[in-house]
Amino acid sequence: AAEAAAELSQALARPLSLLQQSDCGRAARLRALEDIRAQLQGRPLPGAVLQDVFAARLLRPLSRCLAGDAAERCRELALELLRHGLSHGERPCEALPVLLPALAQRLCPPQGAEPSEELRLGLVQLLGLLLQRCGASMAPYLGDIARILQATLLDHYAEVRRESCSCAVACARAMPEHFHMQSESLIKPLMQTISHQHYRVRVDVIQATGAVIQFGNGKSVDDVLSHLAQRLFDEIPKVRHAVTTVIGEWLLHLRDRYSYFHKLIPLLLGSFTDEIPENTKLAWTYWEKIGLQWEKENEEDLKDKMDFSVSPSHYPKGETRPGLGCRELVSRNLSKILPGLCHDITDWVEGTRIKASQLLYTLLLHAEDHITQHMELLLRTLYQACSDEESEVVQNSVKAAELIGTFVSPKVSLKLITPAFEQTPKASCVMVLAAVIRGSPKEILQPHVSQLGNTLSQAGVCQRSEEVFYMEQLLYCIQALIEVCQEDCKEISLQLMKVLVTIMAIPSSQDLKEKVEITMSSLAEVQQLESFHCLYKQHIIQLLEWISVSCEGWTCYSPEVLQFEVIATHSGPVIGEALDDFILVLKTCLQPNRDPQMRLKLFTVLSQLLQKASETINSQG
Repeated sequence: AAEAAAELSQALARPLSLLQQSDCGRAARLRALEDIRAQLQGRPLPGAVLQDVFAARLLRPLSRCLAGDAAERCRELALELLRHGLSHGERPCEALPVLLPALAQRLCPPQGAEPSEELRLGLVQLLGLLLQRCGASMAPYLGDIARILQATLLDHYAEVRRESCSCAVACARAMPEHFHMQSESLIKPLMQTISHQHYRVRVDVIQATGAVIQFGNGKSVDDVLSHLAQRLFDEIPKVRHAVTTVIGEWLLHLRDRYSYFHKLIPLLLGSFTDEIPENTKLAWTYWEKIGLQWEKENEEDLKDKMDFSVSPSHYPKGETRPGLGCRELVSRNLSKILPGLCHDITDWVEGTRIKASQLLYTLLLHAEDHITQHMELLLRTLYQACSDEESEVVQNSVKAAELIGTFVSPKVSLKLITPAFEQTPKASCVMVLAAVIRGSPKEILQPHVSQLGNTLSQAGVCQRSEEVFYMEQLLYCIQALIEVCQEDCKEISLQLMKVLVTIMAIPSSQDLKEKVEITMSSLAEVQQLESFHCLYKQHIIQLLEWISVSCEGWTCYSPEVLQFEVIATHSGPVIGEALDDFILVLKTCLQPNRDPQMRLKLFTVLSQLLQKASETINSQG
């Protein structure tokens, strides 16, 4: 080996001597470097021999050439030879004191001015090779490495940025005990690159951020969260995949992860609704692992819940119940997550509102009856979200409101919802109530049926507007009641008929009137009645009494005039069974001193009935 080393040293003596002469021209330097390459690559050399010659004869002149030669081709050859020596030599770490300052000089400001993109890439790849081969031995040079990466992470050439990300990951993994001292210095350049126009750069930056924080200073999580959250909206699925992986890894392995659960969980659960199934599956896989790990770590604390936990008898269709650890993680962090999320649901950016409304549903599905303590904030948010112009936000919010019905006692939810009906209720309030009813189990809602019927049939609720959208929501609310409570609706049949008559009485499309008729038929069906005419038969006297209370003050603008018309013309032969009450209203309202327009309206109704007298007012003969 000594003989081979001596022979190689002798062969290199002339080109090395030329290389170190101050007056050596470009062509001569280039020839000298090519000679060195021929000598190194032209003979099979054992690693030990190459190491000895490389360290003693080649390292310094090649490093000088790399750092300061004016000719690009010479710097390129010097880089190639250094890479050869470091790849094949036995002790590459011995080169660090000489080589790292040379790399820093060429890549870092103020001197760092390597003009060639390809050479800058080669220099960063050389740093990657050193990290790969030397590992923890590079700890004393961590400051230099950090300075280099701070510069190269912002390089104009995308490939240099990508290679720098790989170096950041390698550095973090190679010396975790020391890396935390410099990790924060890489966060700013990484975040300046995270929205780079090339998606592959974005992916690499996200992966590098994951490693830099996991093996470095965990406190940097706060500095990167908003940037990572923004990348969940990235149009490239691989970028979103990278974010999900990083967040999942942090939730499993970050040293201080318990402090960041409330900040990281929403980002991971946000991927449950990714449009790419692979990303959704990845998020679920991580989440299940995180839940199980947390269960094991908190076994004592959860003992009672593990032993006595009973699945809810009423659970949303098509949903799989998350594991205990996952549910507990959400429940315990919900108070910290909800305020920010509820703010996002009303954000001015449409994409943010959609994402937040999807996440709200996922969180409530996990929180189950823990929703109860957050009801006021939730309802305020849902009332606003259900009036959103974006239909997807409304759909997600309605689904979330259904979960309130599933998991929260109506004693609590209705106590908080019904006050909204005492002021001027908005369509969104009615929409939320309908959803809560739809999500509720029949037997739990049963004691509250009467209260619901009374609330909906208040004049301030069912007569407050002729706006078709509002009335449609009121109709859906009644449909939900009939659908859930079935035969229990018998006790509020009259109140529901009052609301249905009021909806049918507003000037609107034929479509809405048909929907009301179908709903009346459903109400009849759950009471084992043949048709909605039987409902009129059951309630005609009470309905006429209800509207005629104010008939002495009616004008052509009174809603009762239109309700009277519906009862008279829609009840078919049943009106003939209540002639006394019917005629009493006509006698009161057709006096010559009453509003002419109203009288005309009532005469029109009467003439309609007289045209089919045997089927209407004369049905009793």
